[in-house]
Amino acid sequence: MADHEYEDRVPDNVHTVYRFYPTEEELVSFYLSNKLLNHRTHDLHRVIPVVNVYEHNPSHFPKLAGELCQRDTEQWFFFVPRQEREAQGGRPSRTTSLGYWKATGSPTYVYSSDNKVIGVKKTMVFYEGKSRMVKKTEWKMNEYRAIKLEADGTNTFPVPKLRHEWSLCRVYVVSGTTRAFDRRPFGIGPTTEASRGASSSSGNIITSKCSCPQSSCPYDHEMLSEE
Repeated sequence: MADHEYEDRVPDNVHTVYRFYPTEEELVSFYLSNKLLNHRTHDLHRVIPVVNVYEHNPSHFPKLAGELCQRDTEQWFFFVPRQEREAQGGRPSRTTSLGYWKATGSPTYVYSSDNKVIGVKKTMVFYEGKSRMVKKTEWKMNEYRAIKLEADGTNTFPVPKLRHEWSLCRVYVVSGTTRAFDRRPFGIGPTTEASRGASSSSGNIITSKCSCPQSSCPYDHEMLSEE
């Protein structure tokens, strides 16, 4: 999930840097799932802080990134709490002072490496301006929500339900490359030593057990209809 250049491999005058390369499976099954369970939040927030992305204009995101991802120039990740109006049954507001986020395409499922549905991804584009003076920008966002299987007395099998308490958003600028999402350096996979997540000051490591091969991310499977 992150590429860490260890100190014993570089000269003393070179600073060590984390590069965060999560797959979509890791984002949903590890990071978002732990956030929903309120587990290891201090470590999680060092790479994915809590930010209401709809209260900020896209140019603010690099400065709002997690402390271990401050130098990332390609993509930024945030945990986003459910808005009050959404909790009351309304639609979330996606309008900022300079424009608004608009959904594009249909939501898609996020699958685990063993082909189970674990979440839903919605893609949005930022439009700058108001009324008729609107311009489509290069800013895009993937919003991830986890799916939980809940027992239902009327059904034999558990019913999948979306978790709305928290979502995880990945914000990025369109680069034109087909590998704009999971761009680990070649030779570094999700299960190698160098693919571990954020390190805390106490030496604890955030790491998932994703065995998804690099070529299978990002996922592109059957569509989920809009609500």
